Amino acid sequence: MNEKLKKILVAVINILLIVFIVGAPLLILYIIASLGATPLYITKIIPIVGLALMAALIVSVIGVEDKRKTKFVWSVFLCVCIGGGIYAANGLYRDSLATVDDRNLLLYKYKPFSDGNLLATLDEPSDLQFDLQTASNFKIDGATALYPVYAAFAQAVFPDADYGRMSVVSCSNTVGAYERLIKGDADIIFAAGPSKEQLEMAEKNGVELHLTPIGREAFVFFVNSKNPVDELSVEQIQKIYTGEITNWKEVGGKSQKIRPFQRAQNSGSQTALEKLMQGLPLIEPEEEDRIAGMGGIIRQVAAYRNYKNAIGYSFRYYATVMDSSDEIKLLALNGVAPTKETIRDGSYPIASEFYAVTASKTGQPSPYESGFESDKDVKEFIDWILSPQGQQLIEKTGYVALR
Repeated sequence: MNEKLKKILVAVINILLIVFIVGAPLLILYIIASLGATPLYITKIIPIVGLALMAALIVSVIGVEDKRKTKFVWSVFLCVCIGGGIYAANGLYRDSLATVDDRNLLLYKYKPFSDGNLLATLDEPSDLQFDLQTASNFKIDGATALYPVYAAFAQAVFPDADYGRMSVVSCSNTVGAYERLIKGDADIIFAAGPSKEQLEMAEKNGVELHLTPIGREAFVFFVNSKNPVDELSVEQIQKIYTGEITNWKEVGGKSQKIRPFQRAQNSGSQTALEKLMQGLPLIEPEEEDRIAGMGGIIRQVAAYRNYKNAIGYSFRYYATVMDSSDEIKLLALNGVAPTKETIRDGSYPIASEFYAVTASKTGQPSPYESGFESDKDVKEFIDWILSPQGQQLIEKTGYVALR
């Protein structure tokens, strides 16, 4: 075997050893990071830094006599590490900011019948009591922002029993709840009014949605607590979300570019924004990568992060109680702050009802009005919610009752 062939063989063996010794652990680390709770910005840099390290080692072994080439490749590796460090530091800073995002909310705090839950309770036993069989077959779902109140309803009228693996109350969020109701997988949901797409989905499935107002809530906008802007007009909000106003100095703040966050399509708060816009075109929402099942990565609308120049929106109770932060402040609109009093008297400009929503086949009466024996439980439940006891629970939870 000649000398040249020997060198090639040694080089190939060294490359394979480097790939195995360095690459295998990195691959295992990447898989573990992808499947675990490791932040995405850390997961992303593992293969980049790993490949750069392998390249540097391979060039060092193969070109051991070429010092300039070796120095260059290690310089490149160092630059990759520095770049990865900056990227990771930016991710750590982003994660340190307060967020408003119901995708990560821990609903166990409001789970019915759990020890120490945060649900409001009545001062006396409920006038309506479902037996175990009825409660076990009664399917309730709804929006995350309303979970504390409809979970409190269930805790008041359902028996405290072992329901096994079945959850007493589901929370599929607004999008999932409407889908389940339309498909017949839920008897009643609690949510803001449906979006245009949700109405179209119902029509396509031969279903009619029926909305019974049960309480009132405010749609609110919030900013970083250090932002000097304390109020905006509805018109200014519209101009921000169409892209006509792009800097805080245009509305009395500092010279900073406005970073307007949005929510996922068909969510309750996004539907509320679209109604507020009155047909005006929305700017494209900010998006971010998120880890999906089995380590995959999906692109979706970014969660609100409380940058100094950010603005976001939600419903008052969710933003102030369920996901509260001293680093975020609610804005007054048209000079009126969003409080229970201004929601009640109608002076806050974008307060609206939230609903108990039921469904029926198109052309048939709603379960609440049908009079059929099969719909009796739904009617009794909604009647109780509209009674003084149900309205009391709405007020005690922190929303605004209708009466």
